Amino acid sequence: MSYDVTAVRAHFPALLEGAAHFDGPGGSQSPTQVARAVADVLTSAVANKGVMTAAERRATQIVDAARAAGADLVGGDPQGIVFGRSMTQLTYDFARTLAKTWGPGDEVVVTRLDHDANVRPWVQAAEAAGATVRWATFDPATGVLTADDVARALSPRTRLVALTAASNLLGSRPDVPTVAATAHEAGALVYVDGVHFTPHAFVDMAALGADFYACSPYKFLGPHLGMLAAAPALLEELRPDKLLPSADVVPERFEYGTLPYESMAGTTAAIDFLADLVPGTGTRRERLAASLEALEQHESELLAHLDDGLAQLPRTTRYGDPNRHRTPTTLFTVAGVPPAEVYQRLADRGVNAPAGTFYAYECARVLGIEETGAVRAGIAPYTEKSDVDRLLEAVADISG
Repeated sequence: MSYDVTAVRAHFPALLEGAAHFDGPGGSQSPTQVARAVADVLTSAVANKGVMTAAERRATQIVDAARAAGADLVGGDPQGIVFGRSMTQLTYDFARTLAKTWGPGDEVVVTRLDHDANVRPWVQAAEAAGATVRWATFDPATGVLTADDVARALSPRTRLVALTAASNLLGSRPDVPTVAATAHEAGALVYVDGVHFTPHAFVDMAALGADFYACSPYKFLGPHLGMLAAAPALLEELRPDKLLPSADVVPERFEYGTLPYESMAGTTAAIDFLADLVPGTGTRRERLAASLEALEQHESELLAHLDDGLAQLPRTTRYGDPNRHRTPTTLFTVAGVPPAEVYQRLADRGVNAPAGTFYAYECARVLGIEETGAVRAGIAPYTEKSDVDRLLEAVADISG
């Protein structure tokens, strides 16, 4: 099925402002359907979940619908879908909970490719428990973290491996299934950061081997929220700190306070929108598979156009190996022009491609850009070829 980017773009009012958006890795624009779903909740009678009043029933229906949509998105179980303020908050919560069972002699593996939200919570939780942190690093020339790189950090004492499905800085995609299989052989759990992966690929957490899969709806066209998926049986084994009167059933025991119903409704709408990026029939899960396959092809073609264009420009350096399979993300610098200045000059031309290290602290250190950062251009479902051309023209002027 061909991808009609013009038809997709028609649903995004933000694009009428005229900017070419390459800032999706930090937060995507939202279609009208998502905004309407949020507004509908805020302008309807909603109360805490329950069954007695219409307002209570509406809240319950919103939550159930969001869990079902989240499960369809990642190939999980609705009763294993947990919502929180952000992926960072959820990861801290689960790190503290899992660390209750750790002690001296136990080990946790983190990688230098990851966003710090999938590094620091585990490092700090391990330190508090007296456990040891093992590091897996990647090749800065290619931006690739191999399964062997992670395997070297494993031991029979490994309790958990935290790994990204795609680098938010470079877009490189580790071989998560192989890493997970090796980690499971060692008796470890696998926590996968899918924040940068989910907007660009069809997710099957079972195929990935993820015991926990965390992502952020606002990166895949939805509202600001965090989502985590795990098997309900695994969640049943975990005992987070909680208020005495709050629900102790799974998954509610991991969700603190009243849920953000409007954001959950917006998340359902975003997942429905993704499922209908191309016309199709079948279940929502089946439509997601077809739509995301078409989207991945569209984004790959634009990424190739962007990479080829940047390769022809003087004084422009791209990080990572452009020939490796990755999400549609390019990191680059222009010699003699600070990345912050490139960012500003692009913005002056209506091209939104920010500069920095984007919380990928360890990754930036390995690349040697922890002080200056670099410019990151990310392609999204609403990106069209003319946007890429605008970016290339602007960088050409900056690079001379």
